[in-house]
Amino acid sequence: MSMQFDLFWSFRSPYSYLAAPKLLQMTKDYDLVCHFRPVYPLAVRVEGFFKSVNPLWPGYLIQDVPREAERLGLPIHWPDPDPIVQDFSTMEVAKDQPYITRLTRLGAAAERSGKGLAFATTVSARLWGGVKDWDKGSVLAEAATEAGLDLQTLEEIIDQDADALDAQIEQNEADQTKAGHWGVPLMAFEGEPFFGQDRIDTLLWRLQQKGLKRR
Repeated sequence: MSMQFDLFWSFRSPYSYLAAPKLLQMTKDYDLVCHFRPVYPLAVRVEGFFKSVNPLWPGYLIQDVPREAERLGLPIHWPDPDPIVQDFSTMEVAKDQPYITRLTRLGAAAERSGKGLAFATTVSARLWGGVKDWDKGSVLAEAATEAGLDLQTLEEIIDQDADALDAQIEQNEADQTKAGHWGVPLMAFEGEPFFGQDRIDTLLWRLQQKGLKRR
């Protein structure tokens, strides 16, 4: 039986974007299954999130994300439009969140076919890779096709089964907390949390300790 791990992941997280290609490649190289568990960003889940974070955090993020992208050889641009609707002059996050809601539901729908991580990888490559107006035209359709999926089918699922998808996302968020961390990307394996794109190698090391084999 293939070894398995959970991945708690957000479409608005640059670190989730940076982690996705390596995690996807792991599932191709090894007898390994990723259970993709999309969650909403803390900015949406926690009211007043940006008013409570350490003021040093945004500045560090602005320096660290481009550095990590350069190290990994990945392009990095802030998504346009931003998946979160927010007034940056006040840091207020809007109640209505059409972009991140659609993306997160699409991710949950994609996971029903076992291709959630593949979908997250191709979509985030466009969000964070500099594709302007990713929400329009054929951008997401092309990403879905690249992941082996059909966007129209995914859209039909979220139209017809939004309540069940929302329930699954809510369960993902509850299970993320139980797994032992609040941030993304968070990998969980046999009761151990591995937080951050810089813990993928640690996850792989643990999996290999437990007998992970190459395909």
